[in-house]
Amino acid sequence: MLQYDEGFGYPKERRLRKRRDFLLCYAQGTRYFSRNFLLFVRRHGEAGQGVRFGTAVSKKIGKAVKRNRVKRLLKEFFRLHQQALPIDADIVAVPKRHIQAGSIHYLQVDKDLSPVLPRIVKDFSKSKSENV
Repeated sequence: MLQYDEGFGYPKERRLRKRRDFLLCYAQGTRYFSRNFLLFVRRHGEAGQGVRFGTAVSKKIGKAVKRNRVKRLLKEFFRLHQQALPIDADIVAVPKRHIQAGSIHYLQVDKDLSPVLPRIVKDFSKSKSENV
């Protein structure tokens, strides 16, 4: 079996795949808002596992081609920024209804979500030190 290099890849262990993980994120997670996205962030129990990421793109966004494009852009953003999130948390990204899925580009996603990452790290680092 091949060894996985912990570079900029995104292995299955770093993805949310189970429905219960998504539901826990919605119910117990902290919400962060940006212009085009809503992020649910919840600390998970496994220490040292890092950030796990999932997307939830409704059919209200458009047909499958547009929904998949939004999912690809979100996955790419979090793949490239995973080093900027040194926390053990689950993140679910949900695009807002008004997003122009057919014409959105990676730079727009980056510009929209980059300011949110420092807030997440600050909030979760603060709550982590309070729990100790």
